[in-house]
Amino acid sequence: MKTRFTANAMLLMVTIFWGFSYLFMKMGLNSLQEYNLIALRFGIAFFLAAAIFPIRLLKANTKTIRYAFILGLILFLVFSCIIFGIKYTSTSNAAFLVSLTVIFVPILTSLIVKKLPEISVIVGVSFALLGVGLLTLNSQLIINFGDLLCIAGALLYATHIIVTEKLTKAVDSIALGIMQLGFAGSLGFIFSLLLETPRFPITTVEWLPILVLSILCSAIGFIVQTVAQQHTTSTNTGLIFSLEPVFAALFAFLFLGETLSIQGWLGAILVLLGVIHPQLNLYQIRTWK
Repeated sequence: MKTRFTANAMLLMVTIFWGFSYLFMKMGLNSLQEYNLIALRFGIAFFLAAAIFPIRLLKANTKTIRYAFILGLILFLVFSCIIFGIKYTSTSNAAFLVSLTVIFVPILTSLIVKKLPEISVIVGVSFALLGVGLLTLNSQLIINFGDLLCIAGALLYATHIIVTEKLTKAVDSIALGIMQLGFAGSLGFIFSLLLETPRFPITTVEWLPILVLSILCSAIGFIVQTVAQQHTTSTNTGLIFSLEPVFAALFAFLFLGETLSIQGWLGAILVLLGVIHPQLNLYQIRTWK
């Protein structure tokens, strides 16, 4: 019980890190271009994680490298959508929309196995879709471009989770996870070279969001999540991670002064209910058994 409590506390810490990652991505975009930010975030995270697990990387085989490239490519696409999305929408909107990942995972899985999702998932999707409408649609019933990018990021992130579950069974998961960070950072650097003018941050203010994103949100976040999930259930993990947009909205309010309208808050609550409902249903089933 104590071990599970510690694991859940570790996952809550990771959730807080990821909650303020939206704030620091927004801050980072004040001085750096999008792909430059991705390159630095995942490049630094890769070298830090590699320094902690060098033996794992040295023992990696060609299959691990190939799988890591696939995951790194998807991860690069995920954060390309999210970072460009944050540029055109609010931090709170971005966080709640990206949380739709939890809804997209069972939907995509159902499509793959050609089986209807559980009733709890259908109910959750209904709540989430209504919430997205209230959160994003304006008086002309048009969704902001940044909101669309964040929804695309959530769909890609769900794809990343499903592919990771399949690929990680055949190789060392730690090496796979670290190397995908390296490939994501490399792709960010290549695109930054082609489309931007890449540079390193100069001032402390410029370095702060990069280091927080790299160290806390990526390197430490990944390692702590991997360790913690060995000692708790996937249901608990999903419930804890569903709090990410709540922390993001709180930090956006405290540090950026962002507020949602009454319609926006109602939409956010419905999205959160849609995300949490399937997880609660799983918890109830497991408790009953």
